[in-house]
Amino acid sequence: MAAIDPDKAEGRKFRLFTGDRVLWIIVATLAVISVLVVYSSTAKMAYDAHTARTTAHFLRQQLFILAVSMVVMLTVQKIDCRIYNYFARPVYFLSVLATVAVYFVGSTVNGAARWIPVGGFQFQPSEALKVATVLFLAQQLAGRQSKIDKLRILPSWRFWTWGQPAQRRIWREGARPILMPMVVSCAVIFPAHFSSAMLVFLASWVMMLIGRVRFGELMKLLLAALAAVMLVMTLNLGRSQTAEGRVSTWMNYWTQPQTEKPIEHLTDSERSMIAIHNGGILGQGAGQSAMRVEMIHPESDYAFAFFVEEYGLLLAVVLLMLYLWIFFRAIEIFRRCGTAFPGLLVLGLALQITCQALLHIMVTVNLIPETGQTLPLISRGGSAVLFTAIALGMILSVSRQNDEKSHDKPKGETIYEK
Repeated sequence: MAAIDPDKAEGRKFRLFTGDRVLWIIVATLAVISVLVVYSSTAKMAYDAHTARTTAHFLRQQLFILAVSMVVMLTVQKIDCRIYNYFARPVYFLSVLATVAVYFVGSTVNGAARWIPVGGFQFQPSEALKVATVLFLAQQLAGRQSKIDKLRILPSWRFWTWGQPAQRRIWREGARPILMPMVVSCAVIFPAHFSSAMLVFLASWVMMLIGRVRFGELMKLLLAALAAVMLVMTLNLGRSQTAEGRVSTWMNYWTQPQTEKPIEHLTDSERSMIAIHNGGILGQGAGQSAMRVEMIHPESDYAFAFFVEEYGLLLAVVLLMLYLWIFFRAIEIFRRCGTAFPGLLVLGLALQITCQALLHIMVTVNLIPETGQTLPLISRGGSAVLFTAIALGMILSVSRQNDEKSHDKPKGETIYEK
């Protein structure tokens, strides 16, 4: 009887957790922190005079969301990334349609239509679109690596010349497949959530840079985006008034004296800074936050400030490092990819997660105006947690295939191809 190779036998053994082990540890740590933050920060919601719910109710709700998200992540990490490539286009277009549908059939809160009620669950299609945009753009960039450094992606601003052969070629080879996915996603997200549109733009721009789109074209794209934002603000489209109000309030923090202000007149950003000050180096201790009853959304929009108040700046720095570590692990996974699609997919998804965390943290310390961005995998929520888990599952899937050396190298284009 032939001897059995131990390595091959080990390879056939089913493993539940595959891919980058460090990334799994980070995910597990963030999930535990989420439980602690949500359980303590929802005290105000629990003791609200208009509801009989307890903090245990919100804890069970978050545990259920995390459990479902972990099951989804485990499932996604087992899927071959070639399947993602195959379904990138239909998933993207379905996400766009669902996001557009929100403005007609969705529920509106504070003047923003973001959710579609599905049973007892509030589904936020823009979270799906953020992931789908990275997926679709990675496919489009990967399929053009052999000629991408020669393509133009921006047509002439003189729209009356678009019928000319040279301009039609730009639309056909560059603008439509590479530029339009980002433009369409930002356009449909922008009316309800400016910062999410900005996040999609940033991730897409960096993906184009890594995907070897001509640098001159990318700089023109930045200028075009700036001009578009100025035009939208001038015409007062979408939630421009809300954005302008937040910027004005933020400017006042830095230019006007803020002393001797009654606590009922403080904004959430000011209250979050008080929470951070109260936390100090070591924090007040679990369940000891004083500002959780003063902030409107300590469990979501200001979760980091709440975490600092209870657990201190030292652990808050560790939390920040965990998010940065996600991106550094993604860079390591990217370097091991033999083809362009999985590499671009990993970096795009990790960039979105890390940048969203940084935006959230910068708001809480008053470095930028309020954005409404949640803290990935920690803030209380449904769609945001679920699609962050899907994004992490995709990253782990690519990592698993790197370990197994099962990427489709003969058919895929390498990102280093000249």
